[in-house]
Amino acid sequence: MLPIAFHPIYKHPLPEGHRFPMLKYELLPQQLLYEGTAAEADFHAPGMPDMQHVLAIHDKSYVDDLLNLTLDPRAVRKIGFPLSTELVERELRIAQGTILGCHQSLQTGIAFNIAGGTHHAYSTHGEAFCLLNDQAIAAQYLLDNKLAKKILIVDLDVHQGNGTAEIFTNNNAVFTFSMHGKTNYPFKKEVSDLDIALPDNTGNAEYLAILRETLPKLIDSHKPDFIFYLSGVDILATDKLGKLGCTIDGCKQRDEIVLSVCHKLGIPVQCSMGGGYSPDIKVIIEAHANTYRVARDIY
Repeated sequence: MLPIAFHPIYKHPLPEGHRFPMLKYELLPQQLLYEGTAAEADFHAPGMPDMQHVLAIHDKSYVDDLLNLTLDPRAVRKIGFPLSTELVERELRIAQGTILGCHQSLQTGIAFNIAGGTHHAYSTHGEAFCLLNDQAIAAQYLLDNKLAKKILIVDLDVHQGNGTAEIFTNNNAVFTFSMHGKTNYPFKKEVSDLDIALPDNTGNAEYLAILRETLPKLIDSHKPDFIFYLSGVDILATDKLGKLGCTIDGCKQRDEIVLSVCHKLGIPVQCSMGGGYSPDIKVIIEAHANTYRVARDIY
């Protein structure tokens, strides 16, 4: 069984011509079902989270502004989505999907969220298509409920996890690791516990070699009892918003490295999908579907 959080609200209507590929949240579950990588029973629709879990990470005045739709227009522009009740509900359900995934992965070893990986959401504001930081909320939830003592966040989206880095700056129980494009957004980076900034056009060989060397050492030194994996597929050479040079197969090998290590060491892992902005939606779906295929093969 591959537990997967998904709700129809994940595919949120956007203005015509918007650059965010919202369609992927509808197509990815369909593809996984069509090819038999996942079954209907694997999917579960997250409800709404207990707001105390959200407020453990995000500033109350910011959350109130989201809920009341009273966010400053400049703050809304920074997020990049038109603010609406449905959008806020979507973000809350995504966060709950990641919390539920934590419980499931403690049982099965792994769990997924079709959406999530909203790592540009800070404690006090959102930006770059991220309103609430799903993996940060879930990490704090695990700590507060004594379900984990030491957490490692493995963020392999092409963009630095700046919000996640800010949120956990003074929290020694959470180690933030971000491997991203050096010249990519965000142009002012935060300081993660470990940042590896890669030059433009870094290809499969160099990317995978760095990851193979780094991840086991990190786990050995930090000794996490829970891992969050942000598996953005915007490391592809075809990505409109990324500047790295990986292929679909390289992206799949990246997933194999991360999930094999988690499985071998018996560390539960929750995976949120993160970004993917290749012009051809089929490329995005194929790369995301590979993460599930790899997990099915390993687990």
